[in-house]
Amino acid sequence: MERLRSERAFHDRQAEQRARDLSRRPGAYCFSDEAYLDHESWIAAGLASLGPVQGRDVLDLGCGHGMAAVVLARRGARVRALDLSSGYLREASARAAANGVALDLVCGDGHNLPFADASFDLVWGNAVLHHLEVVTAARELFRVLRPGGRAVLCEPWGENAVLAWARQSWSYPGKARTADERALRLAHVRLLRSIFPRVDVHGFQLLGMLGRVVGSGRVRASLERLDRILLNRMPRLQRWCRYVTLVLHKDPGHAVS
Repeated sequence: MERLRSERAFHDRQAEQRARDLSRRPGAYCFSDEAYLDHESWIAAGLASLGPVQGRDVLDLGCGHGMAAVVLARRGARVRALDLSSGYLREASARAAANGVALDLVCGDGHNLPFADASFDLVWGNAVLHHLEVVTAARELFRVLRPGGRAVLCEPWGENAVLAWARQSWSYPGKARTADERALRLAHVRLLRSIFPRVDVHGFQLLGMLGRVVGSGRVRASLERLDRILLNRMPRLQRWCRYVTLVLHKDPGHAVS
């Protein structure tokens, strides 16, 4: 309960600051799909891993500002957007209204999802699992997914010791962390594989992570192009990346455990 209170308070503070900033920018809630898909290199690839979403029941786990939920709804998904923070749910509601889509917004906790078994075809989450107790959250995801469903989770990765030191020691734009969050590691993947029969791992931002420091759009784009070449040719380098997408597959016919 203390962890939940701490996480909720942190994200409510973030949402309150965002609400003040957005109130000074008329039209700020409106956005194109590309504005979300292109803001980090793993987003478009992660959403593509969901496959077709038209007419499917999709959970946006930890929806935050609601941009992913809006993109999914614009693509024809029936979206339930869950977040622990009521402040972020207010932003997601305003964003949905501004972009002309319908979302079912739910306040809840990833450790105890307020949904029936086999409620969803697909689950999306960006930077959520590393805030949670991994086994408890993964069991809940398995429970609410339908047979043959999948969850795609984009998460900070913690196998690179130099990056771990930099995260701890450096200041950079967007750095803000809760007391309990931890970048995922190979040990967490092994835990996920004890629950899901198949877990695919894809790394992003090997050289591209330097874009957090250089700031130049052109340099960042060049680094990310190099990443695609290197990671395609030498997949083992994914271990040292900044972020991963985890694709958790529930087999067709697999019963809820």
